Amino acid sequence: MAAELYPASANTNIANSNNAAAATVTAAANSKKNALQLQQSAQPPPPPQLQNLNNNNLESSNWQSFHPTLRERNALMFNNELMADVHFIVGPLGASKKVPAHKYVLAVGSSVFYAMFYGDLAEVRSEIHIPDVEPAAFLILLKYMYSDEIDLEADTVLATLYAAKKYIVPALAKACVNFLETSLEAKNACVLLSQSRLFEEPELTQRCWEVIDAQAEMALKSEGFCEIDQQTLEIIVTREALNTKEVVVFEAVLNWAEAECKRQGLPVTPRNKRNVLGKALYLVRIPTMTLEEFANGAAQSDILTLEETHNIFLWYTAANKPKLEFPLTKRKGLVPQRCHRFQSSAYRSNQWRYRGRCDSIQFAVDKRIFIAGLGLYGSSCGKAEYSVKIELKRLGVVLAQNLTKFTSDGSSNTFSVWFEHPVQVEQDTFYNVSAILDGNELSYFGQEGMTEVQCGKVTFQFQCSSDSTNGTGVQGGQIPELIFYA
Repeated sequence: MAAELYPASANTNIANSNNAAAATVTAAANSKKNALQLQQSAQPPPPPQLQNLNNNNLESSNWQSFHPTLRERNALMFNNELMADVHFIVGPLGASKKVPAHKYVLAVGSSVFYAMFYGDLAEVRSEIHIPDVEPAAFLILLKYMYSDEIDLEADTVLATLYAAKKYIVPALAKACVNFLETSLEAKNACVLLSQSRLFEEPELTQRCWEVIDAQAEMALKSEGFCEIDQQTLEIIVTREALNTKEVVVFEAVLNWAEAECKRQGLPVTPRNKRNVLGKALYLVRIPTMTLEEFANGAAQSDILTLEETHNIFLWYTAANKPKLEFPLTKRKGLVPQRCHRFQSSAYRSNQWRYRGRCDSIQFAVDKRIFIAGLGLYGSSCGKAEYSVKIELKRLGVVLAQNLTKFTSDGSSNTFSVWFEHPVQVEQDTFYNVSAILDGNELSYFGQEGMTEVQCGKVTFQFQCSSDSTNGTGVQGGQIPELIFYA
């Protein structure tokens, strides 16, 4: 059944206050599937429908007989006018909804509601205004309190987390955090970082940092980055582990400044962008860019003063360097780790050959990681250049690929080939990596392969891939290394 709401009367006065969390959440009230199944019993069939949403008049005076469990009967009272002894006017002025409820049910599910209805300063009004909670999120909260059912969706989960925190319903709050962790990706990581700090959820905050650090370029270029608050902006820009070029950080900061000017109703001018950025501009490590990056980017952005631009050029070129207000040390970024799956390598006069065939292997990990690239063997006949297409797939779906070149030096060393961006890999799921090489036909190959490899705190498992048409498998072949961040 769709959880329909009762509109508040047009002349209802509601305090126009906004909470910082609710302000960043756009929660649409989407229709949900019916979570309550009316059970058949041995008694005469029940009425066609016992409405508790659109029509609050139960069609049978004996409706309790058709719902044998306490949970079913409680669930039927959700958003139901029958026996309701309190009403909530939920949402901001002009978009509020009227929700019926039952004090006893709310009080046994939340200490906040208990204090509200049965405490020393109990609420005596029959209508209670809640302008800072989204109506859809409030219904999800109530549905859980009436029936233990949790229906979360991407567009309401943040607002629901806020409601669960406000009314101290920890089980629902935990479900919201778990939902957010599973849906976390580069495009929403910055927004979720802002929210996790607001809601004081350290585990979610840590997960957000893992994504932002490893996939920094995608995170900073996302639309979500432009929606964060200024304090979160400053925290991100000071982050030592951001794994990206400084020019990407600078461009992201400019994009945020443009969005902030629009939010404040200001003309988008270099002066206004400087003003809204404040000290955040001086957290960008502009001197760590290359001279070419600075000359083609920041120097022509008009956001720096002429004196700042002049001094930075001197800092690049002059022996007597001027003092700058920008940080001078390059970010440390992340150190890539390598999982080597062979115990030895070899070469023979008649192998390993490449004729457009695919070398492939499947792997799974016991912790979430980010695959950044592959280590490949090169020519066994001296220096040689290879063209290579690498690919990462899950259940046949391509997650990342790159067509590039690498040069080998004739040794048995591995040579790194990178994806354009690191790719998040979930635990306990098999993925398929492949490489198609074109170049010198004879190369080194791995042998004495291992089905399980411990690499730091991450355990890799390997199995043969049906995509492999050039002989690579668990015991031997190409793709000796997986390069990753953890």
